[in-house]
Formats: sequence, structure tokens, C-alpha cells
Amino acid sequence: MRYSQMLIPTVKEVPNDAEIISHQLMIRAGLMRKLASGTYTYLPAGWRVLLKVMNIVRSEMNKAGAQEILMPAVQPMELWQKTGRDVDYGPTMAKFKDRHERWNVLAPTAEEVVTYIVAGELNSYKQMPFNIYQISFKFRDEFRPRFGVLRSREFIMKDSYSFHANFECLDKTYKVMYETYKRIFARAGVPYVIVEAESGEMGGTGSHQFTVPCENGEDVIVYSEDSSYAANIEKAAVDPMPKATPDANTPAIEEVATPDIKTIEQLCEFFKCRASSFIKTLIYTVGVENPKVVAAVVGGNQDVNPEKLTQVFGGQHVELASDEIVAKATGAPVGFAGPVGLASKVDSIIIDHSITAMKVGVAGANKADCHLKNVVPGRDFALEGANVKIADIRNAVEGDTYNGKRLLFKRGIEVGQVFKLGTKYSAKIGANFLDENGQSQPAIMGCYGIGINRIMASAIETGNDKDGIIWPISIAPFEVIITPVSEEDEIKQAAEDIYKKLNELGVEVLLDDRDARGGVKFKDADLLGIPVRITIGKKTLAEGKVELKVRSESEVKKIDLGGAAEQVSKLVKEMKAKLDVEA
Repeated sequence: MRYSQMLIPTVKEVPNDAEIISHQLMIRAGLMRKLASGTYTYLPAGWRVLLKVMNIVRSEMNKAGAQEILMPAVQPMELWQKTGRDVDYGPTMAKFKDRHERWNVLAPTAEEVVTYIVAGELNSYKQMPFNIYQISFKFRDEFRPRFGVLRSREFIMKDSYSFHANFECLDKTYKVMYETYKRIFARAGVPYVIVEAESGEMGGTGSHQFTVPCENGEDVIVYSEDSSYAANIEKAAVDPMPKATPDANTPAIEEVATPDIKTIEQLCEFFKCRASSFIKTLIYTVGVENPKVVAAVVGGNQDVNPEKLTQVFGGQHVELASDEIVAKATGAPVGFAGPVGLASKVDSIIIDHSITAMKVGVAGANKADCHLKNVVPGRDFALEGANVKIADIRNAVEGDTYNGKRLLFKRGIEVGQVFKLGTKYSAKIGANFLDENGQSQPAIMGCYGIGINRIMASAIETGNDKDGIIWPISIAPFEVIITPVSEEDEIKQAAEDIYKKLNELGVEVLLDDRDARGGVKFKDADLLGIPVRITIGKKTLAEGKVELKVRSESEVKKIDLGGAAEQVSKLVKEMKAKLDVEA
């Protein structure tokens, strides 16, 4: 391609709303433009990158025996109502009524649809296993789109679904997909770690997350100091703390007026103590039909982990209770709930095991504008009982351990996740088959997702410098850029000759034939991050040479003009082969 014929609108200024480097560089390098909050148009160079990512994904999925399909972006709401995920997704789900007054959904994912399709085709165990996938746009109405394509409303996802007659078969495909994902991310040139993960709204019995470590990631990776354990924050388990021995001299509970003081920060200021001295109680509802009211109790310096709480209740839908439900259950407005006397007012109380390590604390009084001090767990509220349970329901924090090893934390970008879904969807939608004994059984499912846009952003987050992007060669918009630095005929002709030869050798090359200064061309080449640059200048050409520079290296080499194309072609093949070997 010729630069003069392409739409690559690079800009010097950093966009005001671009908070992280990948978002900034995707705009500055002319890869995409914002249309509305959380939605982007991909321009030619950006689309070339995405196509390369998709081709890697498609190639590896096909090698693994998966078959590509394409499902509708508009889905009937009743399918989601069958599984209950219309409630799980809540306002994140974009929905609309058509002219026939039927509710439809803009696909946030496709488990319901694919299960419905398979339900109409599946008859016998002999038809399984099979794995089908698609690469398509998805839409989630994020409350706060941010970080460019890392938290956008519209995004491109590869989602695949496997169907099995038994769990042993699912395990085999799960392992195949696990290894396939490792090859995909290695070929794409992004560093990754694999961690245990919660299934979340997906449901199921097991999951692993593929995460690219970087400072700007929204996910938190938790790992032990000896690297024997790793999980995302939603899954990360912690060791129970040693139980405290109550102090017999602790005074009785004392009620303290705390008008308009609700937050932990305000309480710390009022009581002149640390957040860890408070017992925090949050009210949730569990289930969709006839939901139960439950209390979750954690330390004041801790956050309830909704995924862990969901697992306590067998995967049922869990959400924070409304102000009205809180007031009815506790007798107080939000911000004043506490565990003392609460067991008789709610269906269940789930107490994090860290509370058993507290000798004394401050808690809400279940009364407006009041708190209780000198609250002793086990003395003033029960730690066991018919509707009281101790469990791990909080996020891991600094100082926690697991299996006796200190837990460490780093941020990352989730780029893929694999799930064992089991029969959650097939049983509800009717994807059944006749087994060897002629008995009807629900198909056992697996699910495997990859964020195409996120791979693109992750490559930039982990590959950049002050001058711009440093692409892995496998997903760069072009492999080589030719930069003639003046308009003399002999320079232009040399550039044309190398350009023609590289095209013949199958190298993806961009010829910067613009009428622009050399400095401008160099800046744009670095900003775009094209892995290899050939510079043709008057002085080096007089020597019968051209300059060769690899974007990720500082060294500039002079190579013979005569064999330049062949040498560069060989270099490109070596760079690509290195990624293939790592895969």
C-alpha cells in the first residue's frame, strides 16, 4: 500500500478523554475514532490489526476442530428469560421492542441462542462432541465506558460453545481450548498469565482466565509469593484468620448517636479509629422469584465479593437490596445496618471468617443515626446458628495468605476466559439428546471467549515507548515501512524498486510516498509502530546502501541496496517464526 492512498489520520495531541496509553495511541495513530460513548469506528490501519488478530484466532480454532458459524446480533428476550440471565445482566443488557411489541436484546453474548439452535438439531449422543464458534460484535450498555476498547459498549468477541454427552468429554475439549488459547496469545505476541476465575453470570463448574499483566488493566490478579497459586480477585481464596479470644473485661455495648454519618470514612473520623475496627453489614437479595433477604458481614476495611457470595447460595442471582428492602429488614436507612439482633429480621446472615478474628468493633445499630461500640463477635451476635454461616465472602487484600503463602497483587487485562458450563443452559432451553440407553439427557456444555479488541489494546499497553506503538509483527498493520527522505528521482526509484520486490516476496509493506519532510515520516512510522523501517536517503544511497531499523531496537544498520528486499524479507520471516515457536 501507498501511504498517500491510505486514510491514516495521525495526530500529535493526546485526546482529553483518553486516560490510558492504548486509548491515546489508538486515536493518535489513526487506528480508530470515537463515534459515541463506548463506540468506535475502526479506520483502515486499525481494522488491519483486528483482521490479523481474528485470522490468528480463526486459524487456531479451526486447527482445534471448531467450526465457524454466525449468529444474529438481535436476540429474542424470551430466551434470556428462560435462563434468568435477563435479571443477571440487568441494565447492562440493551433491549428494545420491535414493531410487533416483542422485546429483543442486542447480543451481549450468545449462550442462549446457540443452545436454542443446537436444541433443534441434537438428537443422539453420536452427534457429539462438537465445538462451534463465531467472531462477531457484541453490545453491553456499560454504565461508565472507559479506557477506550477495554471497557466499551460495543466490542468484537470470539465466542465458542462445545457440546458433550459426558463430563469426561467436556474435560478433554476444555484442555484442548486451554492449549489453543495459549497458542493464540503467543502468536499474537501478548504476554499473558492464566489464573483461576469465577464463572460469574456464565454459571458452570470451572473457569480459567487469560490475563495480560499491565498497570492499566481493570482486572486484579492475586497470586502467592511462591507462584503456586493465581486467581482473579473474584475467585481468590484467603486463609481464615486465627479466631480471637474475647476479652472478658470488654464493656457492654453502648449506643452512640451518629447523625448523618454513614460511610466508613466518616465513621473513622467520628470514632477516631481505623476502618479495620468497624463491622460492616450489607443487605442483599438472593434469587429472582420470591427473593430472600440476606446480610453479608465483613470488616470495615474490606469489600464484599459478590461472586463469592453468589457461590454461597449455589449460583443464585445476588444483588444489593433496594433502600426500601433495607429499611424494612433492619428498621433503619442504608448505612446503619449491623449484625446485632439482625438474625431474626433476615433470612440469612453470612459472616466473613475475618470477623471471627476481631475482639471488639463498632457496628451499625439497625436504627437511624445510631451505631454501637464495644461490639464483641460471638458475645453480642451469633457466629453460628440455623440461619448464620461463616464463609469467605470478601476480596483478598494486602496481608492475606493462602495455603500459608503471602498473597501479592497486580493489575491486568482479561483477554480470554474458558468455562465449563455443564447443563445450566441446555437443561433450561431443552438441548437434550438420547444417551446409549435411550434416555433423554441435557447436553453438557463448555464455553470459550476471547476479546479481539482487547488483544489489540493489550499489545499496545505492553508494547510502546515515548514515540508510539511497538507492535508484535504478527498483528502489526504492516510489517515494513519504506521511508524515502527526499524527492530526488533516484531516491524515489530506489524506494519503488524495494517496494515492488517486497510485495513480490509476500511482505506486507507500506511505502511512505507522501510529500512530507523526513522527520514527519519518521514520527508517523514510530507512532504507527510498524516493526521494520527501511530509510532511503541521499547520502546512504550514494554508498549503495539503505538504512534498516527494527522498531523495538535502537540500532540502525546499513545494508546493501541490491539485496535489501531479500534481507528484509528474511528478517520479517525470522521475527514471525519466533512468535510461532513461542506458541
